[in-house]
Amino acid sequence: MSDTSLIDELPGELLMWVLIISELLVFGAGLIAFMGVRLTDPAGFAEAQSHLYRTGAALNTAVLVTSGYLAAQALHWRQIARRLAARLALIAAAALGVVFLIIKGAEYAGKAAQGITYETHPFFLFYYLLTGFHAAHVLAGVGILLLVAWCDDPRNIEAGAQFWHMVDLVWILLFPVIYLLG
Repeated sequence: MSDTSLIDELPGELLMWVLIISELLVFGAGLIAFMGVRLTDPAGFAEAQSHLYRTGAALNTAVLVTSGYLAAQALHWRQIARRLAARLALIAAAALGVVFLIIKGAEYAGKAAQGITYETHPFFLFYYLLTGFHAAHVLAGVGILLLVAWCDDPRNIEAGAQFWHMVDLVWILLFPVIYLLG
């Protein structure tokens, strides 16, 4: 029998895992509520969804997945003593987070120009709540990535990458549910 517990075998920091699980539960509850309300007005949700900029959302998916790859590479490079490469990868990952926010901001501005607000339809209430809460996490993640680029101990990078991968995962769940499922 092994002396190690399952918790000891988890990669990264335990408290980061607690944060990640709690955040995934919050987003999961939001998505379940979204899908539940969608059942009450499928035609209205489909019509509201037709106003979304799917190409921008798909581009944002590629942006976040690429930034997640860079965050993972940063940890690898730091572990093999390629400190500058690790720092540059973290900065590039953070920069892609900013690109995500710019695209999302343009999407929100487009909705505002069309007069679409959270009051327009229940779909848009959930759209703004879920994507806005995610954007807040992207903003926090950008700050975390830049902080760990500066304080680049491998444990710090691993914790930052954990958070950033959670941000990626949430978007990969939000994108099809909000933008694609009809």
